Parts: sequence; C-alpha cells; structure tokens
Amino acid sequence: MSSTSQARELDCVIVGGGIHGTVLARRLLEETSLDRTAISIVDPHERLLASFREKTRACGMDVLRSTFVHHIGAEPFALEAFAERTGREDELVPTVDYPPRPTLELFLDHATHVIDTAELDSLHLQATVETIRAAPDGSGVRVETTAGPLEARSCVLAIGHGGRYRWPDWASTLDGVEHIWDAVDPDADVDSTIVVGGGITAGQLACTLSETQSVTLLARHPLEWEVSEAAPPWINWPHIERQLHVHPPGSSERFDTVTTARNAATIPPSLYRRLDSRLEAGTLTIVQDEIASARSTNGTVRIAVEHDREITADRVVLATGFEPVFEHPFVDRVATELELARGYWGMPILEDDTLAWQRSDGTSTPLYVSGALALGTVGPYAPNIPGARRAADRITRAIEDRTVCDRTPHLPRHVQGDGVSD
Repeated sequence: MSSTSQARELDCVIVGGGIHGTVLARRLLEETSLDRTAISIVDPHERLLASFREKTRACGMDVLRSTFVHHIGAEPFALEAFAERTGREDELVPTVDYPPRPTLELFLDHATHVIDTAELDSLHLQATVETIRAAPDGSGVRVETTAGPLEARSCVLAIGHGGRYRWPDWASTLDGVEHIWDAVDPDADVDSTIVVGGGITAGQLACTLSETQSVTLLARHPLEWEVSEAAPPWINWPHIERQLHVHPPGSSERFDTVTTARNAATIPPSLYRRLDSRLEAGTLTIVQDEIASARSTNGTVRIAVEHDREITADRVVLATGFEPVFEHPFVDRVATELELARGYWGMPILEDDTLAWQRSDGTSTPLYVSGALALGTVGPYAPNIPGARRAADRITRAIEDRTVCDRTPHLPRHVQGDGVSD
C-alpha cells in the first residue's frame, strides 16, 4: 500500500481483533471521550475473536483455565450474571481451592453478548496491517493496511503470535506431521496419533483425540500441574510494580522475573483427571523422553526416543507453541519504521504508566502495546485474559489524556516527543 494514498483520519487504531483488542475497544467506548466513528479495530478475520475461537476449538478446550471473573465484559461478575440470566449456572465449573471456571461455550456466548451490546463489530475493518510509520505531520501514526492507509492520534498493538508456530528441526520436512494450529482434523481417518508437547494445549488435544483413536502424548519432561498461568497476585498492578517495575524496562532482570513467575508448559488439575480417565481406558499412553530422530515410511511416522525406543503412529501433531513474538517480522518492521527502543531478547521498552513504546532516544510515542509484547511491563499474565484487562487499565487512560490534550491545545501539556506522560 502506497504511503502517499489518501488516509482515513481516526482517533485510535487497534491492531488485532482478539481478546486484547476487543477488551480495549469496549473500554475506549465506555470510558473515554472518543467517538465510536473515530475508532477502528483492524483484523484480517471475518469476525472479532475469530482466532481465539479457532484455537480453543482446535485443541479441544471445553473449560477455560481462567476463572469466571476474567472475560471481555465490564464488571467482574458480568459473566456470572449472564450465566444466571440464561439458566446456565451449571457451566460455571467448580475448582478446588480456586474460583469456578466457565465452559468455553459460556465464555464465547457471553463474549458475543458483549460485542453485540457494544456494537463492536461496527468498528471492525477486515484487513491486514503491513506496517506503521510516523504520520506526515508528526501528530500521530500512519497505519498502512491492505484496505488503505489510516492516520490516527494513537495506535495500539494488540497482536498475537501471527501464525508463526514452533516446528522442531526433525519435523520441518517430515511427511505425516501437522501443527495443532494448522486446523488439525480430530475426525481424520487415522487410527493412531502422536501428540508432541507437555503443556495444557497438548494435554487437551490428547484427551480429545483419544476419544476415537489411540494416542501417545510425548513430552520432554514430566507433566507438571498448576492451577493457573501464574500466582494470582500477578494479576494486580501493585504486585506487578513491586516485583517487576523495580527492574529497568526491557532488562534481562524483567525477562527472568516473568519467566520464573509464568507457569509455562503446565497442566491444570482438572485436565489431569481427563488424562487419567483416558489412561485407564487404554486409549492414551504418556511417554516422557527426548526425540532422537524421526522418519516417515509407507504412511507411518516413526519417532526414535533417546532411551532406545521407537514410537509409531499414522500421524504426528505438534503442540509445541509459537515462535517468540518479539522476533516477529512485523514487529521488526514497525520498530525500524518508528525507531523504537528494544531491550533484552528484543522486548519493547515501554513506559510502565502508559504502555507506550518508547523511541530509541527515550522519547514517547503514540503507539501502545497489549498482549505478549507487553510481558516486560504487564507481567506473566500479559498474553492472557487478565493481562488484557490490566493493559487496558493504563492504555485507556493514556489515550484519553492524549486525545483531550490534542483537542484542547490551550491546556498545558507534559509532552515527551509525541506522547503525553502521566
């Protein structure tokens, strides 16, 4: 898309129509002076939350890991009230020593209710963002999309991992290997599957597939059980500030703190019970070992593990996660175009109070970050539903402050570069 094309002018462009983009759009409508006609959610899918729907169903998720107070609505107990109004209290699943969790269908139906009530679909521009650069007049950013350019006072990156799935070297050219996020067919005409991975996604998929076929769950390490993605205090800003913001933005200390706090590649106890029932039924086998080599012959995949054993199946499905979002080519393009500062392992260096991405010279920009890119500021819950709500706390306020200042130039402004600091 040519940067010289006529651009539509907006107050805010949100890049990404998933959980994070949807939560933020609702907050901007409800809590700021922005007009709905001046907000756009740019996402390539046909509907909001499409990628979330696809991925949760692909892995066979039936109940969320997050509790019923974490959703895209406004009030913490809105989803519970929705369940009561619709006679679906039984879809709030009890959890030992933890608040109830909603079924996936209840969560999605409530999300649809929130989207419809706020008319968020009217904000959706179905397009792909190619890059983001400074606006010609320096007042904001120019977002280049496949549907034409947009110019906005503020922009929010609310993106996921962008379809970059992690493929082990041994699997990259092997026939009979699929990745779970590439629309694996649970009803495919196969009698056996090897699921590679040791986290919640691998466990959910193994349970789903083992209802109709023989499944081997192959993990590098013993399965570890954790109720949530991190300790509950990490949901709250005071804890995040005390534990994370004491370290310099973008530092290895922040990265290490988040990595230690995040319960990566773990399985909640509720899933353990499903796995146990499949083990007892004899349709599931769990193998803990390293993969030494793999080959495919005559429609059969053969995986040799380090302890002198070979596992065979009709196919292999990888549940091996995503490539780091910090290294995504789109993120690299945006960072280069806007001369943005990056820290350890390519982490964006953000203002902790606003989540604005700083320039390399230390000045602020009107580009804000939510989701996995904000791990260094929001903490271990950054990619998840609680992280979407916490990021929106600060981004919403920052965008409103910036918008008010831009509309009333006589007011005093405390400006660093193009952005307004708290």
